[in-house]
Amino acid sequence: MHDLRAIRENPESFDRGLARRGLEPMSPTVLDLDSRRRAAQTQLQEMQARRNEAAKEIGLAKREGRDAQPLMDEMAQLKERLPQVEEEEKALGAELDRMLATIPNLPADDVPEGPDETANVEIRRWGEPKAIADAKQHFELGEALGLMDFEAASRMSGARFTVLKGGLARLERALADFMLDIHTGEHGYTEVAPPLMVRDNALFGTGQLPKFEEDLFRTGTDHYLIPTSEVPLTNLVNDQIVAMEELPYRYTALTPCFRAEAGSAGRDTRGMIRQHQFWKVEMVSITAPDQSEAEHQRMTQCAETILQRLGLPYRVVTLCTGDMGFSARKTYDIEVWLPGQNMYREISSCSNCGDFQARRMKARCRPKGEKQTQFVHTLNGSGVAVGRCLIAVLENYQQPDGSILVPEALRPYMRGLERITA
Repeated sequence: MHDLRAIRENPESFDRGLARRGLEPMSPTVLDLDSRRRAAQTQLQEMQARRNEAAKEIGLAKREGRDAQPLMDEMAQLKERLPQVEEEEKALGAELDRMLATIPNLPADDVPEGPDETANVEIRRWGEPKAIADAKQHFELGEALGLMDFEAASRMSGARFTVLKGGLARLERALADFMLDIHTGEHGYTEVAPPLMVRDNALFGTGQLPKFEEDLFRTGTDHYLIPTSEVPLTNLVNDQIVAMEELPYRYTALTPCFRAEAGSAGRDTRGMIRQHQFWKVEMVSITAPDQSEAEHQRMTQCAETILQRLGLPYRVVTLCTGDMGFSARKTYDIEVWLPGQNMYREISSCSNCGDFQARRMKARCRPKGEKQTQFVHTLNGSGVAVGRCLIAVLENYQQPDGSILVPEALRPYMRGLERITA
């Protein structure tokens, strides 16, 4: 959500930010609605004040024996007109709120400008991609081992689901435990077990609603399955005022994530890259406004640590204005090397949302000893996507005989197992 006062004071800056997102200017429409709503509010206040004043004048006229009928006629007209003005004011306010709710966050000044992922800017790499002769993709490896079953998943659930068995099921669990142990034990995140279903207000707060409802799974009880635990973790401060000196709050959670993948027909139809259900370890930070840029760097490094410990080559890119998510003002993507595809693929996305989500959630902080509150800043990042990390391990640690070498960092979580075989 955007600050109306800031749009009033500097509409040109607002429109420049939208232009960098590839969007048309919206300040004229926003300010016209805002002006009409404020005019209706003023008219409503004046009519209410006149109604109260007329009521007193009628009483005085009757006590003094004067004709009160003109005043009573005026009162009747006010009584008839007031509900109409109230309805007009509410309608204008609702229309303005709907419009503001669908406008994305404005990009930070240092975000590269561009229409799509081709304009993203690589900022660093770690590790050297391994030279693997005749490298296979993860689904070829998993199916050959008999431990990855897409057909069985399809029979019971349809496309974009997977059944993992044996060593691969254990590997997925080991990866999740490994990530949580590092984030809680070394990076200072508090582990949270959040609800997997939320109401629409929570999804509005983090920006999935109203614009992206088609990407969500809705239940029959007016709940939605979470698309990421960013939603419940960030909403821990929904409609709260927290002490600024307690910030930052850092939360992490392992949850399944549920996504309809609307609009992704034909993309990554084979394998586990794009699923309706997958596991992810999420990181969320709630910070004071002046902490969020440093926290963004820190969060990205926390995600990088996971890949470094696993020995997985990756690169970090800054997303351009045309590739950023709706709520983000700046995003770093971490892309892991997949030998089977001979390319880097996203495994983590770390975003600084500034006060955009906080305004939608009414999440504020108060400096010690002050009455005035400020909106907090919120950040989220994958720490990392467990399924994609499993894919990366399979492809980077594949052996000529089709087995998978278990990374040393994971062997304690695999009860000492060094190799996954059929």
